[in-house]
Amino acid sequence: MQRLIEFIGSRILKLFSEAGLIFLLLLETFKQSFRKPLKLERIFDQMEFIGVRSLFVVILVSTFTGMVLALQTYTGFRRFSAESMVGAVVALSLCRELGPVLTSIMVTARAGSAMAAEIGTMRVTEQIDALVVMAVNPVKYLIVPRVIASILVVPILTIISDFTGIIGGYLVGVKILHINSGVYINRTLDLLEISDIYNGLLKSVVFGLLLSIIGCYKGYYTKGGARGVGKATTEAVVLACVVIFVADYVLTAFLF
Repeated sequence: MQRLIEFIGSRILKLFSEAGLIFLLLLETFKQSFRKPLKLERIFDQMEFIGVRSLFVVILVSTFTGMVLALQTYTGFRRFSAESMVGAVVALSLCRELGPVLTSIMVTARAGSAMAAEIGTMRVTEQIDALVVMAVNPVKYLIVPRVIASILVVPILTIISDFTGIIGGYLVGVKILHINSGVYINRTLDLLEISDIYNGLLKSVVFGLLLSIIGCYKGYYTKGGARGVGKATTEAVVLACVVIFVADYVLTAFLF
């Protein structure tokens, strides 16, 4: 019993310790973001890496998500003769929840893990220490461009995800399930409000901040050589995904 209590206590202490370190790193990142000079070329490089290179997987996942949503929604709504609501449900689900969440998860898996691995490798090979010796702030040089780029590109990817998911749902609903095209579109436009899109984009901004700061944090505090880099990369993806789902619930409770 005592060992169980000690184990739970140590896990709780580790959780609060990590939360504190992430918060301190976030504060330092914000502070360094407003200090000149701001290297725009590094931000654009990260936007290309995080955004453009994640575009294909985001489009692929969102399209098939919209198609599956249309199939499943049609199966349930047909029992109540409410097939005309399929388009609206697909659009609302994507814009409010699935678009921001799935986009952030895909970016975390592809780019967030890369952030942790790259910065972690620099830590264990003492390249970050070399930056400090050269009077270069490692937070400003390594973390600020990645966080700013994530905040900018994740909402853009979310817009693309919402659009392609809705198109995928339309193709299944109209072309395969033979729902009337005019009814499908009109019901979608009637029930989908602009606030649904705005609130989904606000979520994506928060998710972009979370996934980038967690990935950078895990890499920045890596230790233990190559094995430590692998461990940090895995922990970054797992922790970021969990935090994104928790933040999604909190934001949904306040926004909708």
